[in-house]
Amino acid sequence: MCKAMEDMRNEAALAERKKIAAKLLEGGKLSPEKIADVSELSLEEVRELAGKKGA
Repeated sequence: MCKAMEDMRNEAALAERKKIAAKLLEGGKLSPEKIADVSELSLEEVRELAGKKGA
């Protein structure tokens, strides 16, 4: 049960970081590299989010 709770917590934290990164991308003032650094997401994840926003 502990593992399941930890997985849920990690998924929620990742979702929140992606939400923040998406908002930063919408602002258009920061580079994907800076957003990756601030959000603790990989640059690839940030670029994927940017692609989804541009689509």
